Amino acid sequence: MRVFPTVGEVLALEPVRHGGPRVVAAEERLNRLVRWVHVTEVPDIASLLRGGELVLTTGIGLPADDAGLRAFVAELAEVGVAGLVVELGRRYHGGVPKVMVAAAARHGLPLVELRRATPFVLITEAVHALIVDAQLAQLRATEEIHQRFTELSVEGAEAAEVVRQAAELAGAPVVLENLARRVLAYHSAGENARLLLDGWEQHSRRIQPAGRTAYHADTGWLVTMVGARGQDWGRLLLRCPGTGPDAAGGPDGASWPAGAGGPPTRLSILLERAASTLALGRLIRRDADGLERQIHRTLLTALLDGSQPADEVAVRARALGVDLDRRHLVGLVVRFRDPDPAAGSVAGAGSGSGLVARPASVAAAEAVQARLRDLAESVGLAVREAGLAGLTSPLDDHAVGVLLAVRTAALADTALDDFLGALRRLRRSEPAPVVVAAGSGVDGIREARRTLVEARQVAEAGRRDRRADQVLRLPDVGLAGLLHLLREEPRLQVFVERELGALLAYEARHPREQLLATLRAYLEHGRNKSAAAAAVHLSRPAFYERLTRLGRILDADLESVQVCLSLHVALLAWEAVQARPLV
Repeated sequence: MRVFPTVGEVLALEPVRHGGPRVVAAEERLNRLVRWVHVTEVPDIASLLRGGELVLTTGIGLPADDAGLRAFVAELAEVGVAGLVVELGRRYHGGVPKVMVAAAARHGLPLVELRRATPFVLITEAVHALIVDAQLAQLRATEEIHQRFTELSVEGAEAAEVVRQAAELAGAPVVLENLARRVLAYHSAGENARLLLDGWEQHSRRIQPAGRTAYHADTGWLVTMVGARGQDWGRLLLRCPGTGPDAAGGPDGASWPAGAGGPPTRLSILLERAASTLALGRLIRRDADGLERQIHRTLLTALLDGSQPADEVAVRARALGVDLDRRHLVGLVVRFRDPDPAAGSVAGAGSGSGLVARPASVAAAEAVQARLRDLAESVGLAVREAGLAGLTSPLDDHAVGVLLAVRTAALADTALDDFLGALRRLRRSEPAPVVVAAGSGVDGIREARRTLVEARQVAEAGRRDRRADQVLRLPDVGLAGLLHLLREEPRLQVFVERELGALLAYEARHPREQLLATLRAYLEHGRNKSAAAAAVHLSRPAFYERLTRLGRILDADLESVQVCLSLHVALLAWEAVQARPLV
């Protein structure tokens, strides 16, 4: 929205058209903006002007000599007036002097003849009314900007929503980046997103305006810093409509007024209010993940649940510095290993999830989240230290997902070894062991979900695996992996209930007896009673007594190899069925 009309628009007003206007010099400059209209009949008026005025005169008081006319035109051009309008009939009859036309053409100053007498007051009233109306409209627009972003601040809107609203209000692309020139959010305002973000880091580094909020004329971007309390963490950029080195001018084809230094004030206000909203939201969510990590989470989730097209995910990831196009992609899941059943109760027996029991208090929940944040940080650092590229984000309370991007499939194994080595170094002093699982590599972003889901299946199946020195794959988890693949099969669930239903019902009524843990230890130690008793820290007589009770509850012969095999498969299947649903 422009406040000031152009010289060409002024010439189209009825009072001016009544005078029969004719442009005699610098017609190509009619897109100059008219800040005000000034009437004068004296030659030394330039010192009283500020630039942007449309000067009206009959020429009565202008110099009679050629040198004086040249000086008059030069002085007007030097202070930046928008144009000069001369009414014929009082001083000049057939036309303005040729020396004045030549001087105006040389200085690029639009010179207009009015061939019929026209009351100047009608022209000034019409132009000033146009400007005042535009100023009122801009005031209303500015009020809308403040109201819109105040609502977003109160609602705690995400960065992507703030950027979208800014782009819609401006009618132009808006990009939020961090200080490393990685795109955190953007809205293309209808333009091609690929063209907008292609080579963004290099393009952004060329945009270096002076000042906290400033316009970079060479590229046409308006920029403001984003941050609070003296700590800037990003930049918000708005590409002004019709600006830049190859543009014709400002909105509606008009150039920015001489000396104005850039786009309308409204756009600067809009960008600064958007930046303030982003900074406030960051302060409110200071304990949450950083914006970049939030984008990683959004993109990984989108790949898993299909909420965004794969091509769009690839575009956003590239803008974030992770190129997923024409790369070999490998899904990884790093999760905490389930505690040894011998250490106490069955993992997940009370929660029905096959995982670590749900925290019993707020403090315990916060401890779980803190542990997960530490793991996510370690995984992200391991990716960087190994010189790899990928998306990383927590998937749930127990696991962190990674989508690694390597150039060729031949480099995948080396990349996984490098990642595992870096992760082990970073977590050398951490007490909680982890399992690292990988899915089969794929050669396209559209297949990324498959490798991520497989990695998560392997991690779930191998969550008690003790092999910390290798990345687990599907063949490494054997039967447990197969059962995870079949976990939604109703016949498998029927088999579990038939084999273990009685024990699970008993366990629900008597959780402190830990008979499920006893059965697991007995089966995992190959029916070796002494080893199993030691594993669960029981004396042999006490362990034998528990086995007897198990046999009665299950109505099964626990000395039979075939019976124990069936029970072991059922136990593994139960854990697979009870694990969290995969997206």
